Amino acid sequence: MRALASAGAFAAGLPLLQLAPRGEPHPVLVLPGLMASDTSTRVLRIWLRRLGYPVVGWELGRNRGPTQEIVDALPRLLDRLAAEHGTAVSIVGQSLGGIYARTLARRVPRQVRQVISLGSPFGSGNVDDTAAARVYRRYSSQHAPNARTTQRRSTARGSLAGPLPVPSTAVYSRWDGVVDWRACRQEPGPRSENVAVHASHLGMGHDPAVLWVIADRLAQPRHEWQPFRRPTRFGLGALFPPEG
Repeated sequence: MRALASAGAFAAGLPLLQLAPRGEPHPVLVLPGLMASDTSTRVLRIWLRRLGYPVVGWELGRNRGPTQEIVDALPRLLDRLAAEHGTAVSIVGQSLGGIYARTLARRVPRQVRQVISLGSPFGSGNVDDTAAARVYRRYSSQHAPNARTTQRRSTARGSLAGPLPVPSTAVYSRWDGVVDWRACRQEPGPRSENVAVHASHLGMGHDPAVLWVIADRLAQPRHEWQPFRRPTRFGLGALFPPEG
C-alpha cells in the first residue's frame, strides 16, 4: 500500500519533476534490491535516461544475495562501463543493491564517481529482526563464502557505514516498512550525507522526492560535490521531512 502511494505521488508530481537538475552525462549503474530484478528499477532508469544519462541495469536476474556469480560479475560490469565511457560510474543501489554499491566503491574507488543508496541497511540498527533479513538468510547457502565472511567482518566493525572514498548519499525513510531506517544512515562527513524522505521501502524507485534527490546528486560536478539542499521552488520542500 505504501508503494502504491509513492506511485500515485510520482504520477501527480511528474510535471514538477521535469524541473529536476541535469548535469554532465556520465554512466549510471542501477542495482536492484533483495529478490528484485531490473524490472523493479525500470521507472528509475527511464527517468534517468530522460535526464540524459546513459543508464544500465545489472542484467543478472533476480537478486538473491551475494552469490558467486554476482560477486564476480559486478566488478567486470563496472570495468566495462568505465572503459566504454572513459569516465567513472555513478552507482544507484536500492536496498541490498546499495550495499553492493558501497562495497564496490571501497574495492575500486577510481571507477566509482559516487554512490547513492536507497533504503540500504548497511549500518547499525535492528537489522537481524527485519523481514528483509529473514529473506536474506533463507538464501544464505547460495552466497559466496568470501561474501559471507566479508559481511560478518563489515557488520562487526560497522565499516560499510563509515565514510567511503567517493561521495555518497544515503536516502532513508522512517516510513520504510521493511528495514530499520536507522540502519540506512551513514556517518556524515565532508563527502557523505543522509537524506530523509517519506517513501516506502518498495516505493523508493518511483517516489518523486527520491527521484529528485538522485537527479540532484547526479548533477553534481565530479570534483565539486556539495551536500544536498532541499528544493524550495513550487513547494517541493514539503516532500522532505526534517533530518533525525
